[in-house]
Amino acid sequence: MQFTTRPTLQGTFGMVSSTHWLASQSAMAVLEGGGNAYDAAVAGAFVLHVVEPHLNGPAGEVPILLAPAGGEVRVLCGQGVAPAGASAAHYRALGLDLVPGTGPLAAAVPGAFDAWMLLLRDHGTRSLADVLQYAVGYAEHGHAPVENVGGTVETVRELFETEWTSSAQVYLPGGRAPRPGELFRNPALAATWRRLLAEVAGAGGREAQIDAAREVWRTGFIAEALVRQAGRPTLDTSGEHRTGTLTAADLAGWSATYETPATYDWNGWTVCKAGPWSQGPVLLQQLALLPPELPPYGSADYTHLLIEGSKLAMADREAWYGDAAEVPLDDLLSAEYNAERRTRVGPRASHALRPGSPGGRTPRLSAQARAAAAGVDGPREAGSRGRGAAVPGVGEPTVAQHPTSPVPGEPEVLGDGATRGDTCHLDIVDRWGNMVAATPSGGWLQSNPVVPELGFPLGTRLQMTWLEDGLPNTLTPGRRPRTTLTPSVALRDGVPVMAFGTPGGDQQDQWQLHFFLAVALRGPVRGGLDLQGAIDAPNWHHDSFPGSFYPRGTRPGSVTVESRTDPAVVRELRRRGHEVTVGEAWSEGRLCAVARDPATGVLSAAANPRGMQGYAVGR
Repeated sequence: MQFTTRPTLQGTFGMVSSTHWLASQSAMAVLEGGGNAYDAAVAGAFVLHVVEPHLNGPAGEVPILLAPAGGEVRVLCGQGVAPAGASAAHYRALGLDLVPGTGPLAAAVPGAFDAWMLLLRDHGTRSLADVLQYAVGYAEHGHAPVENVGGTVETVRELFETEWTSSAQVYLPGGRAPRPGELFRNPALAATWRRLLAEVAGAGGREAQIDAAREVWRTGFIAEALVRQAGRPTLDTSGEHRTGTLTAADLAGWSATYETPATYDWNGWTVCKAGPWSQGPVLLQQLALLPPELPPYGSADYTHLLIEGSKLAMADREAWYGDAAEVPLDDLLSAEYNAERRTRVGPRASHALRPGSPGGRTPRLSAQARAAAAGVDGPREAGSRGRGAAVPGVGEPTVAQHPTSPVPGEPEVLGDGATRGDTCHLDIVDRWGNMVAATPSGGWLQSNPVVPELGFPLGTRLQMTWLEDGLPNTLTPGRRPRTTLTPSVALRDGVPVMAFGTPGGDQQDQWQLHFFLAVALRGPVRGGLDLQGAIDAPNWHHDSFPGSFYPRGTRPGSVTVESRTDPAVVRELRRRGHEVTVGEAWSEGRLCAVARDPATGVLSAAANPRGMQGYAVGR
């Protein structure tokens, strides 16, 4: 058994893993009180809005994978669409080459709240007041924030004090950023949820109250405040003060939806992901590209194979994924297509973006992706034909640029390989076998000003779209921006066995591939899956594709590995042409996972030690 930072937890009652200990324990409290995995997930998610406001918020988005005991795996899409007025032509007419990384022009229709409400209504058992009490308590009475909350606020202090003053009122009370060891409160957010609960209290039973809450969000005081905020001129990454396109009709006309997951069978496993409006099928394509026999786990041959296969899958993401055009997913996952693609993995590292031609179709790439396809670095500072002033807070979510950050504005990769800023994740399995995986994100405190009446900001997911016509991810009214959010559920013999995922933007399905293969290829621990060992194993990522976040930079051939990686492997990767950065020992990935053994009913869970705030709990 390999050394791990923590044990893989095992029990029979319930397991929770999330990126913050308060969310994990709040969700566990719901399980202890008789709630199921879905009740617990909603409670944990709303706590994440409070304790990780730099990583997610109620007006952000969330894809949710749910696996009811004895039922079919489903995707609950909490990714909102582009407003009716958000066309590529409109943005180009404003003088923009890219959607700004901050401000109301980047705001899609908020999706997270409605998705959580649908999950609670359709699959939960607790009342809305029951599951919201934890978030209300932390917002009203305070919580001791993790270091990164205050650190993120400090990077945007000047912006908050001079422009986004409603944000300063919440996050710089008395001129002080949130500090560890001191209670931080968000009374405006607590008041929003208390007013919501009061307005729906007379609606009838549990389900009627939840539906009433959805209507308040869409058409009531919350919707009115969101639309007012979208209409306020706001300084964004273009250097201009601009208003957004979100209207009351946009909010009233959208709701979260259920979908069938995309799946792929590999070595007795079935992996389930959200569809190609997300980057989820990238994980499936990476599995499809693997040869029948793999090199030894962790070897240079193994790592090179995974990196090069990931480059091909990410290239296909750039050419084919999106909600603005039909995606040939069956062809992309077909044995014939991947057998041909597999031949493109050679002994040397490729520095070019090489999308395939599924079914003989011609790839469609943006201008920045075409630059990457030629093996050169794409534009790093593109975005506006205006003044071009940079505003901190772009990315998923980034902070002010570190001197050695190679791609300004993207999830910040420091010179030592660490990534500042991610998003959130939570996985839950209960004693009945219900399982859920969700990756909440967006609506970050540094993405848009706080809506003063509500205590939280709008999101910025539209920055992931292109302003060129005819691409699968072209900004299109009523269509979803392609999201990087990508939770996973894995089955054995048709039965859900594991839920997992990670923050990390474009890196999510790279880190998940390594985790999944570590679980699948290495021996068990305590008779079960070695979740903690797979999470703790040294990880890596590459950036050989246009980033999904403003300003969409590319680093051809780059690979970042943790310093715990075997030095001989690093030397061999460099010999093969990889541009390797050796990062800190614990800097790649923030995975969470839960599992259930169908034969015994034993539950297990593990959480990532990187960042020192993710925890698994259970019994």
